[in-house]
Amino acid sequence: MTLSRRIWLLLAAAALAVVGLLYLGSRRPAPQVTTVRVTRGNLSSSITSNGKVEPVTPYALRAKFDGFVDRVPVMEGQTVRAGQLLAEMNDRDVRAQLGQARAQLASEEDDFRAAQSGGRPDQAARVASEWHAAQAQRDLLQRRQEALAKLVAQNAATPQEAETNHAELERVNAQVDQLQKAKQEFDRQVQLDRERLALLVEHSRDEVAGLEDKVNSARVTAPVGGTLYSLPVHARDFVHVGDLLAEVADLTRVRVRAYIDEPELGQLQPNQAVEVVWEALPERVWNGRTETIPRQVVARGTRNVGEVLCSISNEHMELIPNTTVDVRIQLNDRSGVVVVPRGAVQIVGVHRYVYVVDGGRLQRREIHAGLSNATDLEVLSGVQEGDTLALPGAAPLQDNMAVQVVNPE
Repeated sequence: MTLSRRIWLLLAAAALAVVGLLYLGSRRPAPQVTTVRVTRGNLSSSITSNGKVEPVTPYALRAKFDGFVDRVPVMEGQTVRAGQLLAEMNDRDVRAQLGQARAQLASEEDDFRAAQSGGRPDQAARVASEWHAAQAQRDLLQRRQEALAKLVAQNAATPQEAETNHAELERVNAQVDQLQKAKQEFDRQVQLDRERLALLVEHSRDEVAGLEDKVNSARVTAPVGGTLYSLPVHARDFVHVGDLLAEVADLTRVRVRAYIDEPELGQLQPNQAVEVVWEALPERVWNGRTETIPRQVVARGTRNVGEVLCSISNEHMELIPNTTVDVRIQLNDRSGVVVVPRGAVQIVGVHRYVYVVDGGRLQRREIHAGLSNATDLEVLSGVQEGDTLALPGAAPLQDNMAVQVVNPE
């Protein structure tokens, strides 16, 4: 057998094999698909996340001085009235400091009043008296010098008497100048003392006011009526400045800080309906509204979230501050819209497609979506009510594919 004949035989065998495969393929049954029908319905869109319960207006009472807690006559979780005693601290040391500060303030105020009136009366009187006495003696010597000059000219007095008086006049003039400078220095010092003492008095008054505030804070009372939801101290505990003593708030309305993932923030608006669920009371649902929409995104663990503040009604005071809850924010409600299941939609890039069953074959159609939730999607265009859509199964769906419907609707 020649080589060319062998080649022709191999080509003929391959052609027969292809024909056989095509025949067998044409005999293979069409893949089965399940279907759903495009309907109209009501669609609600929402965002779900977690959040934390907070009081709307919490009052945190903190220690204003280091000391021991003498007594705590209330219990955590108790309802208290405004002004009710919550805790009492030992203020003996602070009262002693207050007494010393008041005594120092009284002394400084006396000095300040004296400085305002021109200095200590005895010192001011002495300086003024010495200066005026020297001036009077100078004036007397000056008049005597003038008289002696006339008498010397009339030979009624000797030149020696005039020289002696002149020498005494020079000495007194120097004394007057010295006393005048001393008075000026005294007045300058009084002015400096007035400014210095004004600052000291102001500082001492602030110190006294601060100590009085500390003494008053020893009796820790409720600033408003509400629930004492935090009481971390006990009698005989030692606390430092800034330590938390108690927290009080009206818990009939609380706030939930919901942590919403960054991609969903654009759908939020104030006054959207909110539902809150707490695992500790799974049968209860609390309702409220969104209040504050976030203006920044923060990292929370592995998530980038915005913190949405929601006002929640809590009239039975079952929600407890600082608990973690599940939050559902209602975004939109639509009635009578064309709805398809999310499972029937395939996404390629920014496009969405469905496969419509028509005459036993699939037709791929692009759709434009509107509102959506976890299970359904609103269709604005691409399909109509009553169309039958194929759901993905074992065989990948393709345009113009022949299919066998197993659950026509």
